[in-house]
Amino acid sequence: MSHTFQVPFMLLTDGYKVDHRRQYPEGTRRVFSNMTARKGRSDDDKGIIFFGLQAVIQKYFVEYVADTFFCRPVDEVCDEYAAAMLGYLGPNDIGTDHIRALHELGYLPLEIRAVPEGQFIPYGVPCLTVENTDDRFFWVTNYIETLLSAALWQATTSATTAFKYRVLLEDWAAVTGVAPEFVDWQAHDFSFRGMSSVESAIFSGMGHLTSFTGTDTIPAIPTLKHYYAATGLIGGSVAATEHSVMCAGGQDDEFETYDRLLDLYPTGILSVVSDTWDLWKVITEILPRLKDKIMARNGKLVIRPDSGDPVKIMCGDPDAPAGSPAAKGVYVLLYEIFGGTINEAGYIVLESHIGAIYGDSINLDRCNRIEDGLANLGFAPYPVYGVGSFTYQYNTRDTHGFAMKATWSLVGDEEHQLWKKPVTDDGGKTSAKGRVAVERVNDVPTLVDHLDYEQWVSLADEDALLLVFRNGLQKRTYTLDEVRANVRAEVTKRRKV
Repeated sequence: MSHTFQVPFMLLTDGYKVDHRRQYPEGTRRVFSNMTARKGRSDDDKGIIFFGLQAVIQKYFVEYVADTFFCRPVDEVCDEYAAAMLGYLGPNDIGTDHIRALHELGYLPLEIRAVPEGQFIPYGVPCLTVENTDDRFFWVTNYIETLLSAALWQATTSATTAFKYRVLLEDWAAVTGVAPEFVDWQAHDFSFRGMSSVESAIFSGMGHLTSFTGTDTIPAIPTLKHYYAATGLIGGSVAATEHSVMCAGGQDDEFETYDRLLDLYPTGILSVVSDTWDLWKVITEILPRLKDKIMARNGKLVIRPDSGDPVKIMCGDPDAPAGSPAAKGVYVLLYEIFGGTINEAGYIVLESHIGAIYGDSINLDRCNRIEDGLANLGFAPYPVYGVGSFTYQYNTRDTHGFAMKATWSLVGDEEHQLWKKPVTDDGGKTSAKGRVAVERVNDVPTLVDHLDYEQWVSLADEDALLLVFRNGLQKRTYTLDEVRANVRAEVTKRRKV
């Protein structure tokens, strides 16, 4: 038996939803809702990479609901719910008969349809729909909206962000001759410690791994194994230091610390944070003294600056004194010490025993400016970017305008097409109307709405919203390899080079 406290499944909702069951028109039998990413934060944002639903369904709508609801005694869960409502709302008429009936049914009577995970979905096009399958439980459709939204937006948002990095880095690789396989490792997930929770770090970390293989968010890997049947190379990293390691030997013995680390790791990639005190001294004084040992290794020493302006540190500061280390920047200094070769694209590739990574406050703009700056200096940009919470945590549900709205209901035998269109809004909150489908028009997912039930059924063969969950069972699953293949196909479509 688990000793970890778990909030009961039926309490994982917004407080205002608990009595919506009685607020719907009398005779309501079905409620059909969809989740859509409505808009981004900039004109460059066009849509999302849909990802994470499979994990959310299995974790919450199969495993969690069983553990905290269906597998517990019905009187216990009903008494618990009644006490929670009494303490929360005071005396009320919400009751527990509907909770008891759901428990006796033994599964969530829902049907969820969704677009394939890893595909690009334009704004305004639904990524999933939810509908109850039992007339008694029309209220369940939107009862689970809160949980579904909270659990899903992070994974999709991070997968979309990682996708943007992938497109950017592949474009620069094509221009400068960077080996395509290197891009798999060029964006490395550093975000774990800065995320809002362990779960958000895991779901974000899984999103990152749809486009890359470099990660320090270890728990994302077993989670992908559990929920996406991931095998083979899921994610990995290298031996690396932190400031406590570099400080422990003392500033006067900094050379000895580097020397000792090279002895400790005679082969493979070793990443060393190098600005605990003086980055420029490390590069211009310590590395030259260790050059022979570095060049004799069967591996690469990677220098990691960790503070300051990433673009200026990597590419050089034009405001620094001419000829100074700061004016030259990390890449030029490493080239002066270790040399390099010219690739077929005509760009300098640093000698294979030395490299650089920058992992502090990286975002898409800074990544692009570093790539551009190094290319202008004549280098094939081979730095690795530590993509941390500055990228993955500075987001909300509204980064892509996620919303789940009911658009169709059945009251008695009468269909109702539902929609919202606030006169005080600029149009961003206008919802679809009626039952919805997603058709591919010129290979672009496109919303089809205003459908009645018969029209919706007639589009079944063309609808990209596929059945993934019904009555407690997952009906369609994707492996990580399949998701990654979908993402790679989308990257190819959207590259500029």
